[in-house]
Amino acid sequence: MPTINIEEKEKATIKITFTVSQEEARPYLEEAAVRLCKQTPIPGFRPGKADFEMVKQRFGEMKLLEEALEPIIRKSYVEAVLAKNLETVGSPKIDVEKLAPGNDIVFTAEVARMPKALSLTDYKKLTVTSKPVEVTDKEIDIALGDIQKMQTKEIRIQTGMQISGQNKVVLSMSIKKDGVAIDGGQSPNHAIYLSEDYYIPGFKEQLIGMKEGDQKTFTLPFPKEHVQKMLAGNDVDFDVAIKEIYNLEPPTIDDVFASSIGMKDLKELKEKIDKNLRDEKDVEETTRQEKEMFELLVKKSQFEEIPDLLLNEEINKMIDELKRNVESQGLEFETYVSNLKKTLAQLKIDFTPQALTRIKVAIALRSVAQKENVELKDDEVDAELDRLAEHYEDPEMKKRVYEPTFREYIERVLVNRKTISLLKQIMVKV
Repeated sequence: MPTINIEEKEKATIKITFTVSQEEARPYLEEAAVRLCKQTPIPGFRPGKADFEMVKQRFGEMKLLEEALEPIIRKSYVEAVLAKNLETVGSPKIDVEKLAPGNDIVFTAEVARMPKALSLTDYKKLTVTSKPVEVTDKEIDIALGDIQKMQTKEIRIQTGMQISGQNKVVLSMSIKKDGVAIDGGQSPNHAIYLSEDYYIPGFKEQLIGMKEGDQKTFTLPFPKEHVQKMLAGNDVDFDVAIKEIYNLEPPTIDDVFASSIGMKDLKELKEKIDKNLRDEKDVEETTRQEKEMFELLVKKSQFEEIPDLLLNEEINKMIDELKRNVESQGLEFETYVSNLKKTLAQLKIDFTPQALTRIKVAIALRSVAQKENVELKDDEVDAELDRLAEHYEDPEMKKRVYEPTFREYIERVLVNRKTISLLKQIMVKV
């Protein structure tokens, strides 16, 4: 194992300095040599079969060091954390201080130490009241209507017929403010269902009586609560041209309709909808209970100062979560942030209070788990790792699932699940 030096820094941060001798680095360099000559075969040798000295001569010792560095750092860091029983959290900040042929390798890892709860509230005296989950006939009817819309036939009307209040209209649209086209305000094939609400009041009414090929310019105020502040509440000009008009023929909601979508009859379809809505509301109620439970835990407990490294990592996680959510809806993240009239830095500042709460929740759960002796059996962890490994076909990715660092992460996840379940038994009252 490399020589290590651990230095306590301010704000619950530790800095570990690693010195890896040439002898300790040798096995990693040999593995790197095999990888390099597989990637770029050496003439006269089969891929991966050239000896170490030949590879070093061909690629240079510095190239070998660079190729070996990542596994050296990863394994050295994990071994140090486990051997010294360091309670770290988050990803370490790595700095390579010395990487040169004929020398020891020296690098540092700066990482947040897991903060502690200075005083944990008596959660056995805290109460979260559960709310009954109910599904109304109206909600079932709305869901039936949504299914009906998906099965509705759209029949294009004859040229010369006027738009009525029940048509679907496809139009090209350009939105301008003070004569200048707004960013994202151009749509060549914008579809509108006139029987449904539209986010700009009065827009649908402007289309009534128009025909295919007709063009029109009109002015309407944007909703005051619109996300784009430069448009909210202001008058905006709309240039529209009607391209296509459709009559809508929805199916009758009856046993035949239910049968067409795989149900025995309408009764079974309604029962299926009722179950699905109830399942959704159960998830929502569980989320609400946990949120209220966590807020009580954090509000009534005291914590050590949160390290900047940990806080910044949590904020970046939240930004990544937001980005994935925005992009899943077909939007560009940069455009989304721009429309908020904020910079990425400002968005991170806005996320800071929530990030702090998320970190404190994690600390509180850890404290409760220790107090209640929440434990895992090895076979529980093994089963979860096996389940996760099934999702990967790449042998290298499967191998990483079973590495000590990831196993430790999964252990924390499973302990948290058990702890949350225990807290709900204690705190949630009907």
